[in-house]
Amino acid sequence: MNKRKQYYSKRNKAGGKHLKQGRTRVKSRILQMKPNIDPALKKVFSSIGVPEKKEFKPDQFQTDALKAIEIGDCLVTAPTGAGKTWIAEKAIARIFKKGGRSWYASPLKALTNSKYKEFSEIFGSENLGILTGDRKENLDAPVITGTTEILRNQLYDAMHQGTTLPTDLVILDEAHFLGDPDRGVVWEEIMIYLPMRIPLLLLSATIGNARGISRWLKSIRFKECTVIEEKTRPVPLFPLFLHPSGKLLPLMSDTGKKGSRHEKVNTFLNSKHPPVIAPFGKLPPFGDIIQVLRKYHLLPAIFFLKSRADCDNALNLCTDMLSDAKKTELGQKIDMLVPQHAHIAMHKQLSHLKNKGIGAHHSGQLPAWKIVLETLMTEGLLETIFATSTVAAGVNFPARSIVLLNSDRFNGSNFLPLSSTEFHQMAGRAGRRGMDNIGFAVILPGRFMDIKHTAKLVNLSSSDVVSQIKIDFSMVLNLLLSHTPDQIELLLKKSFAAFLIKKSKKKSFGKKLAKYGENFLKHDFIKHLNFLKEKKYVHDNGTLTEDGIWASRLRVDQPLMIAEGFRLKAFPESDPPLLAAIIAGFVNEYENDENINIDLLSPELVACFMKIKSDLIPFAELMVEKKFDVRQLFFRPVVTIYNWALGRSWEEVLAISEMAEGNLAMLILRTADNLRHIRALFATFPEASQSAAKAIELIMREPVIMDY
Repeated sequence: MNKRKQYYSKRNKAGGKHLKQGRTRVKSRILQMKPNIDPALKKVFSSIGVPEKKEFKPDQFQTDALKAIEIGDCLVTAPTGAGKTWIAEKAIARIFKKGGRSWYASPLKALTNSKYKEFSEIFGSENLGILTGDRKENLDAPVITGTTEILRNQLYDAMHQGTTLPTDLVILDEAHFLGDPDRGVVWEEIMIYLPMRIPLLLLSATIGNARGISRWLKSIRFKECTVIEEKTRPVPLFPLFLHPSGKLLPLMSDTGKKGSRHEKVNTFLNSKHPPVIAPFGKLPPFGDIIQVLRKYHLLPAIFFLKSRADCDNALNLCTDMLSDAKKTELGQKIDMLVPQHAHIAMHKQLSHLKNKGIGAHHSGQLPAWKIVLETLMTEGLLETIFATSTVAAGVNFPARSIVLLNSDRFNGSNFLPLSSTEFHQMAGRAGRRGMDNIGFAVILPGRFMDIKHTAKLVNLSSSDVVSQIKIDFSMVLNLLLSHTPDQIELLLKKSFAAFLIKKSKKKSFGKKLAKYGENFLKHDFIKHLNFLKEKKYVHDNGTLTEDGIWASRLRVDQPLMIAEGFRLKAFPESDPPLLAAIIAGFVNEYENDENINIDLLSPELVACFMKIKSDLIPFAELMVEKKFDVRQLFFRPVVTIYNWALGRSWEEVLAISEMAEGNLAMLILRTADNLRHIRALFATFPEASQSAAKAIELIMREPVIMDY
């Protein structure tokens, strides 16, 4: 069962239990929603408006950060929208003026592209380069923007070649990604590998243990890391509670006691049979809710919903309330954007966008569609966006209000209460600097909203960032290019995980740490090293074999499975569409091989796929026996990418994939990224390298690629 199915299975089971309990008591009342406010809000609402235009003057924390980065490293932790990018801009400008080079790394391609455009306007496009998986432009420019993984890979290359990274400043944006379960290891590796001579500027949302991270960096980089903390939001946040009747109430009391809820909210919570905002299993009346927000000038708003399907379905519950003038302005802007992204001219949600000023933003949407939404929202042309929580991180997507329906999130296997960091990331979108005097977080009552928990989050500090470092084969192979096993063990002792364990003496950082304590990374490294020796990727003395050297270039999720496929000559090295299709099987995360149309299955494709599975089964079984993770190869993504590479239309391939558009685009982008690593093997596998290059051309076409 895939993650999405697990999500709804768990939700339905939980919902069924609550429903049964509810029916044994009394049928819940659903009230007719009428806009109203509690008298206590009149003073707060009187401050709603646009602040007076003032000449820009940097805040103290911004100037302090610039001074700090001149003499050492600097970690800036500040609320969303506080002005961290200004610090980056001025720090880059200082290096640029001296004739030096800067590297700006971010976690998202979209954010990287945005910063590339922004910095090009400041420093001139001739002075900007960009490095993402699918863009490599002007690599000798004095200012480089790129994704964090690319920066990490450049550090690998520099260590292997015995050179130093050709830059005089590294900026890591969204540095709290250090604690991301999937990608935090990349941030940690960069901090460990980065030469001490290069100043490191970390820009982060508020994090609880900034000074702990600073002490760790000082201990491994032997230079001061100044922490610059700004806790004040640039736009104050006021939390509201929307009663099912349509009446807005203050969520918190004004007693001065932190976490104290308003008495009328407590009255609602303590009711035996409080009214509900929607029937069981139904979405709230978003059209009515938007009318309430509109009446009290709380728009534009971002509604954070639990699933992509809810975001899409919410559009149908909204009414057409835009003025003719607003529709005209919105339509003109959309007509300007559509020629840049031709596929969206036929987008099924375009009518909602044009006629209602609303949109759905989530990972199931095409990147081009999301850019259109972000552009319109940033320019103040949309009233409402329905989004999953992914929009809370890393995207410039501000609003006057955010609306929360759930106080938990699904992490792929379990429901977890929102952390203070997650809440503040979402709330950080409420209130636009220079456009709002005040921002609002509106809490809706519901089956999956724990109002007591959410009220506590309002005043809680952001949670601590914990190390997510883990050993994988790509890391081991790349470190062995430039280090002996003993040197790597010393390098791993520099990890944030080792620092945390040593300082805290607590073994509470995951199963591996609980089992091995301070030596958990060493044990895991040796486990990977021994397997690489057994399979002849590493000599007994710890140096890489010829196979190990070229396999180190495969900086992908499953490097050994792909490397073994080349060793066994299992891959279709001379057939670009077939090669693209097979590689797609190694990047896929969706488990759906049911009811594939046999008319789509060429004999060559079936034979190739079966040969790969047959040839790799012994190796996969050995990896499982040694307790390494191995993904199952599914056929549908292979069929999907094969048909896309053969030139079938987007609509045809979308039907074959049985995926959302955004998921299909991501499958294609990740397949192309894996093919780029194969293209880099031209010295060892020239035919496969040429086929990989051709395959990239075949699959990187509209609507996956975008005009920048």
